[in-house]
Amino acid sequence: MFHQDQELQNSLLSKFKAAVASTRQNLVTLMEMMIQGQKTIDADMLDELEGILVSTDIGIETSTQVLETVRSQVNRQLIKDGKELKACIKSELLHILETTFDPVPEEFNSDLEVILVVGVNGVGKTTTTGKLASRFRQAEKTVLVCAADTFRAAAAEQLEEWGKRARVNVIRQQSGSDPSAVLFDAINAAKARKVDILIVDTAGRLHTKNNLMMELEKMKRIAGREVIGAPHQILLVIDATTGQNGLIQAKEFTRSTGVSGIILTKIDGTAKGGVVVGITRDLKIPIRYVGVGEQIEDLIPFSPKHFINSLFD
Repeated sequence: MFHQDQELQNSLLSKFKAAVASTRQNLVTLMEMMIQGQKTIDADMLDELEGILVSTDIGIETSTQVLETVRSQVNRQLIKDGKELKACIKSELLHILETTFDPVPEEFNSDLEVILVVGVNGVGKTTTTGKLASRFRQAEKTVLVCAADTFRAAAAEQLEEWGKRARVNVIRQQSGSDPSAVLFDAINAAKARKVDILIVDTAGRLHTKNNLMMELEKMKRIAGREVIGAPHQILLVIDATTGQNGLIQAKEFTRSTGVSGIILTKIDGTAKGGVVVGITRDLKIPIRYVGVGEQIEDLIPFSPKHFINSLFD
């Protein structure tokens, strides 16, 4: 069992390393070049370091927080060289990520776990829903998927394609149907089939005058009325390549919908993976999964240690 667990950890670490290669180049490699040959740590070096942190989309406030700790330790002579400087930054970034970290639950307390997947259009919600369904299937859970994004052209067809790949059934209605009505049907189907998990792909925008957040609130009420404690998870999907813009969008959802976890997609497609740290600090919501590629198995549980070690080691 230990051997299998170790193999799994090594596999996850290698996926993280491949996904954050560009960010490592943009952050750690530049940092190492900056401190190479420098005998003293002065104000100019720390200003340059702050610029490097900001360039990876860690965010100005987060970068400032990290540098305040660094300056304090430099002033107290706890940091005397580049190696200790790098270790301090690594430690601070890990601390920020671990503050809100909450690992993916392995078991659920409800007979039917209802998970809403939310976020703006274009971030990869539907793709992520399919990948999530596949992960649960591999964990020997029975899964049903609900196509509640009824306003985006071809969303249900796209989800059905992912459903085939994940080997799960999809509940859908005609384009333009009331999303809450589709959810109601899906919950009844899930109960009748006695499945473990219902994953709901929601709209990222509406083509009507209805407010998206009001529509999501309505879906939450329907879920709560039909299943005790539902929705049990509300997972917000954010596209890592949009950086700080994605963070601004995310704040609207976190204010309105009671997000319980974040899925960060396309982390392999950006040199600004520092947004992982900025999102954690600003939203105070745990990152549950990250997307590290296009394949169905390329959605992996987030680990602060794997992420930071992939950048620094």
